[in-house]
Amino acid sequence: MKDYETLPPIVVDHGKGVWLFDIYGNKYLDIVSSWWCNLLGHCNPDINNAIKNQIDNLEHVIFANFTHKPAIEVAQQLSKIVPSKLKKFHFNDNGSAAIECALKMCFQYFLQTGKPKKQHFMCLTNGYHGETIGALSVGALDLYTELYRPLMLHTFPIEAPDCYRCKFGQCRGKCQCECIADAESVFEQHADETAAIILEPLLQGSAGMRVYPPLYLKKLRKLCDDYDVLMIADEIATGFGRTGKMFACDHAEISPDVMCLSKGLTGGYMPMSVTCVSQEIYDAFYDDYNTGKAFMHSHTYAGNPMACAASLAVQKILREQNILQTANDNAKWLTNALNEALGDNPNVGEIRHIGLIHAIELVKDKNNKTPFDSKRRLGYSVYKRALKYGLLLRPLGDVLYFNPPLIISREDLTFAIDVTKRSINEMINQ
Repeated sequence: MKDYETLPPIVVDHGKGVWLFDIYGNKYLDIVSSWWCNLLGHCNPDINNAIKNQIDNLEHVIFANFTHKPAIEVAQQLSKIVPSKLKKFHFNDNGSAAIECALKMCFQYFLQTGKPKKQHFMCLTNGYHGETIGALSVGALDLYTELYRPLMLHTFPIEAPDCYRCKFGQCRGKCQCECIADAESVFEQHADETAAIILEPLLQGSAGMRVYPPLYLKKLRKLCDDYDVLMIADEIATGFGRTGKMFACDHAEISPDVMCLSKGLTGGYMPMSVTCVSQEIYDAFYDDYNTGKAFMHSHTYAGNPMACAASLAVQKILREQNILQTANDNAKWLTNALNEALGDNPNVGEIRHIGLIHAIELVKDKNNKTPFDSKRRLGYSVYKRALKYGLLLRPLGDVLYFNPPLIISREDLTFAIDVTKRSINEMINQ
């Protein structure tokens, strides 16, 4: 809160495309998609019209023994694009709720299939899955979790891949994922008491946009199969084209047992999430209500008709407007442009990327990959300077990142690169 004394909240008046405009007429390029959810630009006319049309028909209805056409169509459309194993869809109203839903399902699944010992969860270090207690429990970033540890579930952490600082001395993209060894050890020790492993596939967002190879995900899938552990893929941040494919799991050609979706699901317009599950998991809950097998998890705004209308518009745009191909073309261009602009900077340790998502890790010593003292808050200083020049560049520590709407133009990306370079140089040289 004290930071607001020197950097008061910016009051936004309206948005258009990739730009935000404040009440004083200043404009800011939203290179972070307003916390990664604004998939297709602010005030997208197609999504706007879908919500306007829906509100005249139905704004909300109890989602228990009642449903509505937009929710049915969302499930039908998702069934065509999610990994093949996923057949059933549970609606909620935010990402953390989708995670809580997934954890409860996996626990109850084993309870109802004769394996009551499987009560715990594995997770990757540096993972982030939300900020409700269950979601915090399967995350592993001290910034969010340390204070609440006495309240949290017991989990089995697996050391996550770190391709920039690989402890095996391997180079990104040129290894056999030797780092799977820690996962193999944890599975061997604890699989008999583990219901599921939860992970962010290929991209650990809040950890600093850490990108790891599809091969690691393939190997984890095999461990899950060998040890009878369910895989929960948290695609809340990576879904709907963010990584260059519809879902990050598609890069590894694997299907999780559970997948959590939110953020881009509605284009960032309205809160909604979906937990997608396999037929096998669904069948474990299928019985008369009085048997006690029902899955008890309902939120007031689950399956909201207006959110569903927004989701249908998003999926229609992705199907019909070639957005993903254009974004992938721009992603390749952006990689080259960022390397040309910042690759020789002695304080830029690595520029990593997946899809349009690009991360710039600032370091004190490039050769040794030595980070800056955290007390300096260099990333935060760059963020404040970039705001002065009209760029919303919200850092993760000393990692600056681009995660723009998929519709961003090369002209706007060029502006973002120029401001980022200028802001880095000015703040490092202060």
